[in-house]
Amino acid sequence: MNHAFAATTSTATGDISDTKQKPAATGTKPAASSAPARSIPGAGVEAGQGEDIIIKAARRNRMEVTSGGQLGALGNKKGLDVPFNIRSYNSSLILNQQSQTLGEVLENDPSVRTTMGYGNFAEMFVIRGFPVDGDDVAINGLYGITPRQLVSPQLYDQVQVLNGASAFLNGAAPGGSAIGGNINLMFKHAEESPLNRLTADYTSSGQGGGALDVGRRFGADKAYGFRLNAAGMDGETSIDQERRHDIAIGGDFDWHDDKTRISLDMNYQNQAVDWGRGGVFLASDLTGVPRPAAPSHNFSQKWTYNNLNYLFGMLNIEHDFGKHFTVYGAFGALSGEEKGNYSTLTVTNAQTGDGTAGAMYVPFNQMNESTRAGVRAHFDTGPVHHEVNAGGSALWEEDYTAYSMALTSLSTNLYKTPQYAAPEETFSGGNLRNPTRSNWTKLYSLFFSDTMSFWHDRIALTAGFRYQNILNNSYNYYSDGRMNDHYDKDAFTPVVGLVIHPTKHTAIYFNRIEGLSKGPEATGTNLVNLGQIFAPYQSVQYEIGAKYDIGRFTTTLAFYQISQPNAYSEPYGNSGEQIYRENGLQRNRGMELSVNGEIIPGLRFNGGMTLIDASLRSTDGGVDNGHTAIGIPNYTVNGNLEYDLPFLKGATVTGRVVNTGKQWVNTANTQHLPVWTRFDLAARYTFPVARKPLTLRFGVDNLANSRFWTSSFNGYLLEGLPRTFKFSATVDF
Repeated sequence: MNHAFAATTSTATGDISDTKQKPAATGTKPAASSAPARSIPGAGVEAGQGEDIIIKAARRNRMEVTSGGQLGALGNKKGLDVPFNIRSYNSSLILNQQSQTLGEVLENDPSVRTTMGYGNFAEMFVIRGFPVDGDDVAINGLYGITPRQLVSPQLYDQVQVLNGASAFLNGAAPGGSAIGGNINLMFKHAEESPLNRLTADYTSSGQGGGALDVGRRFGADKAYGFRLNAAGMDGETSIDQERRHDIAIGGDFDWHDDKTRISLDMNYQNQAVDWGRGGVFLASDLTGVPRPAAPSHNFSQKWTYNNLNYLFGMLNIEHDFGKHFTVYGAFGALSGEEKGNYSTLTVTNAQTGDGTAGAMYVPFNQMNESTRAGVRAHFDTGPVHHEVNAGGSALWEEDYTAYSMALTSLSTNLYKTPQYAAPEETFSGGNLRNPTRSNWTKLYSLFFSDTMSFWHDRIALTAGFRYQNILNNSYNYYSDGRMNDHYDKDAFTPVVGLVIHPTKHTAIYFNRIEGLSKGPEATGTNLVNLGQIFAPYQSVQYEIGAKYDIGRFTTTLAFYQISQPNAYSEPYGNSGEQIYRENGLQRNRGMELSVNGEIIPGLRFNGGMTLIDASLRSTDGGVDNGHTAIGIPNYTVNGNLEYDLPFLKGATVTGRVVNTGKQWVNTANTQHLPVWTRFDLAARYTFPVARKPLTLRFGVDNLANSRFWTSSFNGYLLEGLPRTFKFSATVDF
């Protein structure tokens, strides 16, 4: 007889994966399916029998990259059915590519580029030319509960990317970013088949780690589920002397019956960076852009570090009142404790690499709570089918911080970096041992929408709005703790979306939607309107596109325009006074093409390209009108090609190219970064050992060890990583 493994492997990806997922308070009930089984001839065969051991194959009901995801107020949707550009990168991709940060997962997306936060080691993402700060990455549609600087991707089943504004869908982001796109994470939950998975990994030049993933369902009809994820790594990265440490633990529980779905997720994450290589600032009077340092050279100081601890989780509840009416609610919270000593190199001579470096210690604590509740109703009025969504959300965020810094700068060099003892940081603000409150934010909103479908669901029109209130108090944390500023403004953000299905597998769509962020306060000298508080910035997006989706293969083509207002001071009258006005405008126009899926059996492609024109339309005095915004490439290309070797069952080879166009370094558009390209190679092989599937993986990132600046977003430079080798082994037992 044939022998079947209890665990399963993926025919399409060569990875070890599970069979099917139970819905757990996600807003929809995904259908389950599984791929056909296949056998590995001659593997583990009893003597003389000549039979095949069967490896059950499944791809977790979806490919590594799928169209669709969680769309906030609208719930979980297939990409073909909504007037937005959204796709999901699944846990099999994270495992197979040995991704250690959220940025490494998003290296697969042609519309996303990753840079660092201002003066620290936090990852920040750029979508459609606008930033998504770590503060503004969501989990299951909730802002404020994601680790703020670095994210361990091993805890998540999906990393979802929505291109475009999303104020109606998700509300205003607490950090004020996410204007050009949104990133949403989905926790793992127990699946139908038992799971016992152990992974060991190594990353050059000396980073070792591992992960444990265990899942079970219990009770009648397997209504109860438990999923445990634990991952860790420690050691020196491929950058000289840089060390990183990461521990992530997640416990995920769920229960369901025919009408109710409940899930509870509790997670802990600790990440630390020692002697981390950060960004590079350029002196204001610098002419020219310095050549990048050697790829593995660390131009930072040995006493730089950060340590990030987060405890976070969420509760989701859904209940169906019949087949036409669903109520849902979610509550999440995060407690974060961060501290770090930072030093950023500022280059003063582009030819020699000479520059200066300072020192600044910052402790930062955060307490956040976030909630969402709503109803979803389905009904017909004559020939028109309605899906009505109504509800609200709220977020409370409280920040505590302090700082100390050195008053003198260190002389240093980008290419030959001297090391110094940590300078004495004599200038300080706030209580370094017990930081005091610096900021309190409350966001609350109400939303309503109606999606009307007719002509046998071939046309769907969505119309709705969200009312958003933004309340923010800032406090004098460095002195007496009194409130400095109070901001309390609101706005309505409407949405209109249209989807037309010419055929079953195609769609043409249009949307008009807005982004929302806190407006500014008039600050500066000699202002006639000093202290004036402006209404929230409302960015306006128009998008039109087309989609093709046959399940195993999807492609999307989108054209968009986003207009983002901003403010600056300008002369007022003839008295030499100034007035602060919201007269600035940045307009980003672009095209996006994404292609994901199986081209022919055994050959898969994930990637695409973008073109973008980020034009400054209205600037102070018109000096920079018509110039391109800093750090936004004129094009980006990603291509990830996988091929299952026909002569070696279970073996897959992978090649990836990442190409980024020209980026301006200054608003005058006199300095720019050249085009850069990176090549990656990888292979994996799944085979049975003692009747258990074992997957071995090997990968090389930046195969040519090229040196290049990857980003100049916000005016500072980030250097690409050197050649990096990755090894891992995964066994289901």
